Amino acid sequence: MAALPYIMLAVSVVVTVIIKSGAGKPLLIDLALSGAAAGWMLWMVTLHPAWTKRPPLMAIYFAGVVALMAALVLRAPWFGFFAWTGYLQTVYLPSGRWRLAGIAAVAVVMGTSQNGGLPSPDPASVSAYLIFVLINVLVAGALVWFGVISGEQNVKRKRLVEELAEANRRLETMLEENAGLHAQLLAQAREAGVFDERQRMAREIHDTLAQGFTGIIAQLEAAKQAGEDRGLWRWHVDRAQALAKESLTEARRSVQALKPEPLEDSRLPEAIADVTGRWSEVSGVTASFEVTGEPRQMPAQVEVTLFRVAQEALANVAKHARASRVGLTLSYMEDVVLLDVRDDGVGFALGSPSSNGQSRAGHRFGLCAMRQRLQQVGGNLEIESAPGEGTTINASVPAIPAEIAT
Repeated sequence: MAALPYIMLAVSVVVTVIIKSGAGKPLLIDLALSGAAAGWMLWMVTLHPAWTKRPPLMAIYFAGVVALMAALVLRAPWFGFFAWTGYLQTVYLPSGRWRLAGIAAVAVVMGTSQNGGLPSPDPASVSAYLIFVLINVLVAGALVWFGVISGEQNVKRKRLVEELAEANRRLETMLEENAGLHAQLLAQAREAGVFDERQRMAREIHDTLAQGFTGIIAQLEAAKQAGEDRGLWRWHVDRAQALAKESLTEARRSVQALKPEPLEDSRLPEAIADVTGRWSEVSGVTASFEVTGEPRQMPAQVEVTLFRVAQEALANVAKHARASRVGLTLSYMEDVVLLDVRDDGVGFALGSPSSNGQSRAGHRFGLCAMRQRLQQVGGNLEIESAPGEGTTINASVPAIPAEIAT
């Protein structure tokens, strides 16, 4: 587009000089018109490329260059080499009828060149001339039409590529954001896992080591008070040793996240009955246990939860209640399983601080541990107590059969 019009004009000038010089014809007008055409293209397009975006100015430019081409073709038909580039320059015109008019104008100039000049006034010459013009219009129009279609397709492809590139950029941004969110979620999941494991270990330590140490201390203090009674002293020491072994075993099982040992070989009612009997023997508090409804096996986590709640409730009675009797009831109902622990101890005012802050803090932790355990299996904890009226703990869990849970 930039160089071809100048090249074809130069070729036409060289041919003109060779032919007309040999024939002794004047060249001044031809050279002047060629110079005017070169200057017109140079000024309007080459030196001012921004003007090509101004349709009215380009219409003037195209009319001028076609007029110069027509004058040159009339002077010498071989200037058709230069006039042919007029088809290329129709791109400066707006698409539609303006471009078609430009093609028709160039086709007339090309037909004149191919006819060797304007036709004679006879019908045969005029008909031949019109045929030349029509062929030029059809061929050039078809070529330009295909060029326009190709250009539009190129524009669409370019737009599509840009849209795809933008979509890829957005996708990369989204992937980067998702990677950040994924990393954040992983960090939160790790933190949550660490927190849950700490909570689990805190509950397990409280339910095993803390209670075991409390029992051991109580037995050793009782052994000190036995005085000269070596049989009673030995009995308390043996009980302290047995509690230490049990606590060590339970601590190891807690670290390995295993079920409490009483639940390994026994069903839940038998395990709670066993721990109630041993607790009564160690604490010296009368304790009873009964089961209502038809016992059935439940998921391991649910049974462990109820077992730990029974352990913690008995430990709280031993440490805080100063009770003389404790009663445990395990009730199997259609949709829930209930564990009730009742004592006739000193009780406490719900929500009120205790004079013994350390004891109350341990009591609160035990109750919170029970509530957390029950919430993890969809259960609930209710406490009824008042000063001087004892305490009742009600733990409930959904009655989900073990085979459904697995």
